[in-house]
Amino acid sequence: MGRLEGKHALVTGGTSGIGYAIAEQFLREGAAVVVTGRDQELGCRAEAALRAGGQAGFVPADAGDPDAVARSVDLAVEQLGGLEVLVNNAGIGTEARLLDTPVADYDRIMNVNVRGYFLYAQAAHPHLARRRGCMIHIASDAGIWGEQSIGLYSVSKAAVVMLGKMLALDAGPDGVRSNVLCPGDTWPGMRHMAPPGEEDRPGSGGWPIPPIGRIGQSRDVAAAAVFYASDEADFITGTTLLVDGGMTAGYHQRERADVRPAGGPD
Repeated sequence: MGRLEGKHALVTGGTSGIGYAIAEQFLREGAAVVVTGRDQELGCRAEAALRAGGQAGFVPADAGDPDAVARSVDLAVEQLGGLEVLVNNAGIGTEARLLDTPVADYDRIMNVNVRGYFLYAQAAHPHLARRRGCMIHIASDAGIWGEQSIGLYSVSKAAVVMLGKMLALDAGPDGVRSNVLCPGDTWPGMRHMAPPGEEDRPGSGGWPIPPIGRIGQSRDVAAAAVFYASDEADFITGTTLLVDGGMTAGYHQRERADVRPAGGPD
């Protein structure tokens, strides 16, 4: 029997990258899953692939749209028959110093990365409280150890870390846990990252190798999410777990040109 047998989960931004890997691993562990995403075509493909592993569905939603957030939670609960796990994962970013970031990009990124998580938490909380469920918020090591080249993204993910803590305080009396995962450089990772004014594209390549000796894989984050969602973590709330291979352990000066990401780009 899987560790998530009988649980029902909603994974936002679950049509690709880390979100898809979490949904896939949840299914392997016995959960039923609904994923959300902005791209209808990508969502339908993800749904078809996920259904090979169990009960899975797709609901189109933009995490920056409050009405879409509320509707997607209602539809997910309707499809699943209940909700024990919310994974807040939908995120976007821009490659720019904070001082060079246009105000329009500030509004767009904060609306999705912070307000979207807040809205999903509010909408899902009553359903989670009925089943003593949990929230898992995907932040980033950039929210712990800021990265100048993606300044606003770092700010938004630092906000997610504190959001997860405050939700743990608010939701704890209802039996709902709230925890944060902070992935490091992960392949495949977030799709929506580009300089201001350019098309969204996959973020990858040029990453320093962590002390552990390899770039993170989406399955590493998925494994941590399974633990947080499982009954094994029943007394764990308000925490932040780094899944970064040791990159934020301290200043790390080592060049490993001979080491390439396992399964990643050449």
